Amino acid sequence: MKMAKPAKTEPSTLLLIFIVALLAAGTVFAVLTFRSDPVERLLSGDNTVSVLFVIEDAGKPLSSYVLMYHPATKRAAVFDIPGSIGRLIPSINQVARLDSVYDPRRIAPFRTELQRLLGNDISFSFVITLKNLGELIDLMEGVEVFIPIQIDEYQDGYIRFPAGLNILDGDKSKLFITYELAEENDELINARRQHFFTRFIKRLGEQNEYLGNGAVQKVFHSRLYSETDRRSRVRLFSQLAEINTERITVQSPQGTVREISGEALIIPHHDGSLIQDVVRQTASRLTQTESDMVDRGFTVEILNGTGTAGLAGRTAELLRSFGYNVLTVANADRSDYSRTLIIDRSGYEQSAEAFGELIRCRNIRFDSPDFETTGTDFFDYNLERRSDFTLILGRDFNGRYVAN
Repeated sequence: MKMAKPAKTEPSTLLLIFIVALLAAGTVFAVLTFRSDPVERLLSGDNTVSVLFVIEDAGKPLSSYVLMYHPATKRAAVFDIPGSIGRLIPSINQVARLDSVYDPRRIAPFRTELQRLLGNDISFSFVITLKNLGELIDLMEGVEVFIPIQIDEYQDGYIRFPAGLNILDGDKSKLFITYELAEENDELINARRQHFFTRFIKRLGEQNEYLGNGAVQKVFHSRLYSETDRRSRVRLFSQLAEINTERITVQSPQGTVREISGEALIIPHHDGSLIQDVVRQTASRLTQTESDMVDRGFTVEILNGTGTAGLAGRTAELLRSFGYNVLTVANADRSDYSRTLIIDRSGYEQSAEAFGELIRCRNIRFDSPDFETTGTDFFDYNLERRSDFTLILGRDFNGRYVAN
């Protein structure tokens, strides 16, 4: 009895089986990679990613910046966090400087306090010592900064920076962010450091391809302290390279300076809830695409329509925290307004409503002319109007919100 011969497998069938197996293996590999790579998981989603950069001098933060970035829109914002912010530190159960928990060998406690302050997760952190910062900048062939007024002073050596655009090497960069002149206040010093940081991020983006190559990459990453592995860092920096740095906004928490235990501390307004509101609004704004975004600052006139002295001035500080340009602070025509009122002259109803949401005010009067039917020229109208929004404070305003 003859045995039946096994059926032959056609070459095309074998090829098809091979392709299916290859695709299946690729899919499994991609899924496992996605699950194990935190950077890929974050950057592939629709969430805002927060990255902490600490520039460290003598074992303490000289500057701490939290960069918030939205991968889909490529938009970013920066929060400059002073180390002198006063916080109730749970580990010591007392109010102390935020940077009192900073340990150059262990960044986690400091990052945890920043997350509590901002009400926002920080996904990645990088520490750059002043020495390493100089070496990084030399590796990037300098950073371009704008200096409005020529600096020519002697302070433990000459401090010389010509006015205009300057390309700073490593040593000049270190001097630029550390010198303090007698006539400078903290606001001017911080503004100079903020400008440098945004230009540093810009230069990282410009040099990303060069910094990602071979031996250069090894030197570059050896100058950064981070708990993130090098492969994830490369992926993260390639994303940050796409940021439009010309549109980065830099904000800093606002508060009242008080002396506690012999130290001048910044106590955040409204027990810190204001900072968290600003962070949430900023994160929301970063998700907006070009098509649905009005990309300009809005001006505000604040009028006190109550008998509470100083209410308009305190509200001005509040609105500046959210990035509004307060042009005028004054008393209203009377002091018996029961309801807070917003008068919108901007022509952008959505922006006026967003402004109202900040203080929970729904009493909005739209006062923009119909340019098409009236023949009014928008440019002329823009020159005549006092501000985009007039905010008249009523008795229902408690200093932070309109209380219904």
